[in-house]
Amino acid sequence: MSAPSTAAVVAEAALPDGGRLRILRVDASRASDVVPIVHAAFAARPPVEPPAAALADTVDTIAEKLDGGFGVVGELDGEPAAALIVELDGDDAVITRVAVHPDHQHRGIANALVGCTMDLLALRGTRWLTVGVRTEFPALGRWWRRHGFVPTGEQPPLEILRRTLPVMAEAATADAMRALGERLATVLRAGDVIIATGDLGAGKTTLTQGIGAGLNIAGPVISPTFVLSRVHPAVAGGPALVHVDAYRLGSFDELEDLDLEASLPDSVTLIEWGGGIAEGLADDRLEIDIRRGLDPEDETRLVFLSGLGARWADGQLEELR
Repeated sequence: MSAPSTAAVVAEAALPDGGRLRILRVDASRASDVVPIVHAAFAARPPVEPPAAALADTVDTIAEKLDGGFGVVGELDGEPAAALIVELDGDDAVITRVAVHPDHQHRGIANALVGCTMDLLALRGTRWLTVGVRTEFPALGRWWRRHGFVPTGEQPPLEILRRTLPVMAEAATADAMRALGERLATVLRAGDVIIATGDLGAGKTTLTQGIGAGLNIAGPVISPTFVLSRVHPAVAGGPALVHVDAYRLGSFDELEDLDLEASLPDSVTLIEWGGGIAEGLADDRLEIDIRRGLDPEDETRLVFLSGLGARWADGQLEELR
């Protein structure tokens, strides 16, 4: 008799084409759902030598990998369409399989699975995430680089890429959010770029107020929705705070019209609603995603802080947990 299936819905995501994706965290009992997705995805790639090990996966080998970590499965209309497996080793995690069925590729599903996996690892307190990519597929390597992974070496036939994972902090009240911003300000310096995302009312401006207080800048920090950007000079010789609201902007070109490049080296630049628009300002940046919990009566916010690039490679965000 097989073990009962253990699967928990961890997210639902709207795909760019309008489809609805349900993402589940799964254990070894769902290995039989994962195997056909892996086989179909890897069989659709151009042949390589030696062949991809994933083509030889069985229910038993996939179950063993899931026992060493966990998996996430993406379902469309109740049917498994994509899968990702991550193995755990202390502060490190390694993606050992990521596959989207050929019928559903190029729909943003891999983006959703990787993002969900990083969230789960951040909640666990894992620090590093590693993936190996076949060198014959440079486009895959570029895809992982766009997600903040950087090359660390080769283990032929694989290129090894790695990134730090988001640090997750909780803020139960608006005062706690401001206090988190003040603590964050202690590790900020001139030249830093911060992209803050979150639903309306999530607390982006409240966090920015805390950052402003920690930087000891002049003037009250309020959302610059209509003026688009405000410059708050430092009172005591530190970096200025440039506060931008990109809600009404539709592209990076419109952001460039604000001429932020002139002030970047001497300021901390924070862009609210900047996801998908402001990433071109700097390869080294801090991305902050603020989310409400599932209980609408609970004001607690989960704050995910992702430091990208060499500027944030030394783990200085860890103290903000």
